Amino acid sequence: QVQLVESGGGLVQPGGSLRLSCAASGSIFSRNTMGWYRLAPGKQRELVASISHLSNTNYIDSVKGRFTISRDNAKNTVYLQMNSLRPEDTAVYYCNKDPPYYHTSLYRVYWGQGTQVTVSS
Repeated sequence: QVQLVESGGGLVQPGGSLRLSCAASGSIFSRNTMGWYRLAPGKQRELVASISHLSNTNYIDSVKGRFTISRDNAKNTVYLQMNSLRPEDTAVYYCNKDPPYYHTSLYRVYWGQGTQVTVSS
């Protein structure tokens, strides 16, 4: 069964922290590069951070030094520690493999439900 379940979002003040978690099915997670994506209102979905099976990481410039991606291969889980959050980080955050998983039965890219992160005072 194909599954992506994100959790850990919420409302936080600027400068605050959140830790997101994503439990993935083995068909998506196993030996693949995993990523955290975000979708903000009026914007396209963007890949924020990625981590290879051997834990090599990449980040977009706007989150470098603030976000940390990690993974637990035994648990098929990927995490995103977000510190020093800013209002512009407000978005729905999704995890997926990089590139995203294409579900052949649905004829489209598969996404989980995502988790809302809102940074506001």
